[in-house]
Amino acid sequence: MCGLVLTVGHLGTGYLVVVAYLADPAGPWDHETVAHSHFAAGTGLALSGVAAMMTWVFVRAEWLRRWWYAVPVLLAAAALLRLTLFAPEL
Repeated sequence: MCGLVLTVGHLGTGYLVVVAYLADPAGPWDHETVAHSHFAAGTGLALSGVAAMMTWVFVRAEWLRRWWYAVPVLLAAAALLRLTLFAPEL
């Protein structure tokens, strides 16, 4: 059951991170798309933090194995890269 809860959370977080990467401004006037990309990546980063804490609880209780830490770490890294190095430019 813990794996199902985390999988649903990871799917939602992954969707937000993908949306952040797909947001591409149409031109130098398109500040709204840049804001939406930052919002999606920031929300994805926050949700991956929540998922990491839930994973810590489930692993600590020995209901899941340690490899479950990899998914929120990868999603957080992707969201952080979108917010910093790969941020959309105008």
